[in-house]
Amino acid sequence: MMQQPSEQTISATMENKLSPTYSTALAILTLSLGGLFLGSGEFASMSLLPSMADSTDVSIPVAGSYISAYALGVVIGSPVIAAIGAKWSRRTLLLTLMLIFVIGYICSALAWNYSSLIAARFLSGLPHGAYYGVGALVAASLVPENRQAQAIGYVMMGLAAANVVGVPVITWLGQHTNWRIAFAVIAVGGLLTAFMLLTFIPPMSPQTGTNAKAELSVLNIPQVWLTFAVASIGFGGMFAVYSYITPTLTEVTHMNLTYVPLALITWGLGMVVGNLIGGWLADRALIPAIFGMLIWNALFLTLFSFTAGSTFWALCTLFLIGNGFALVPALQSHLMKISGKAQTLAAALNHSAFNLSNALGATLGGIAISNHLGWASTGWVGGLLSISGVGFMYFERVLAHKSKMNIKTER
Repeated sequence: MMQQPSEQTISATMENKLSPTYSTALAILTLSLGGLFLGSGEFASMSLLPSMADSTDVSIPVAGSYISAYALGVVIGSPVIAAIGAKWSRRTLLLTLMLIFVIGYICSALAWNYSSLIAARFLSGLPHGAYYGVGALVAASLVPENRQAQAIGYVMMGLAAANVVGVPVITWLGQHTNWRIAFAVIAVGGLLTAFMLLTFIPPMSPQTGTNAKAELSVLNIPQVWLTFAVASIGFGGMFAVYSYITPTLTEVTHMNLTYVPLALITWGLGMVVGNLIGGWLADRALIPAIFGMLIWNALFLTLFSFTAGSTFWALCTLFLIGNGFALVPALQSHLMKISGKAQTLAAALNHSAFNLSNALGATLGGIAISNHLGWASTGWVGGLLSISGVGFMYFERVLAHKSKMNIKTER
């Protein structure tokens, strides 16, 4: 049974309804555009890594620290910024986050050595999780209750679309000009987003009854931690496959390297479709949707180990794996409903969890490959991680049921 939204969610929805001078569609489009640039910068840096390594006179394995520094920035920045900005207007907070993003990419483009680029990538990652979290809260506050998960899905659409449009374009630009120019273009995109945030997001009064202490109180809610585990472990399967998709396609599927980007676009299109369907399903039956998506991921990630040898079936499976991105808006919506007045921190933590899932999936997939289980073994790893997510979600539901029983007993 779907949980009822908190009083804060209801009041936020009532307070932040758009005046006739603002458009809900343009507001959500703006939030999604910001997500597109954030996602493009994060993923394109992986494909531009060789040229970044060459420019800073380090090996590619050492340059991998640039990606780790960004992820560390996301994990640290999400809770810290959410707590600091708890009493800020959400539009002000979004603008601040986007400006930090712009500064981070300008510094990245101007970095002169390994240390300066590490620092710049860390700075670039700081606003990532908080932006998606706050953006989701703002989008949900602009629509009726029965469309909130879909609105969150539209914001996350920017991240999904980054894999279809943003990453190929930025990668092409970086390869044909210079990775610094590519990062500068992303910074310009951030400035455009900041202008649109100022233009299309309505002024929002600070949330009442919240502060840094209230936001941090979310860490005392066991259900939040279990949902965090669902995101960081249950979603890690997708990254177990994604992290090694290029060598898997070239070595197992025997696909020409030239066509690998088309496979990634196929995956990205699956993410876009899954994002739309996931929001729609979550608005109708949130908890069943989360369980269903975890099982879907477990099924098709495992199936990839069997279909990787065929180009046609591998591409079909990758599209269906991409559909599993539907879990993102559903978990985001669930965290908002169980976090009480600490919604900003809870929403931001969701994206810290997904970055941890990136690291976990890549690590476990790498262990499987290094133990001579084959490139396609990442599918088995992904399936096991998704099944683990089902287990964590089950315990979260048991705990929620016990909490309701205790409340009824006390009454």
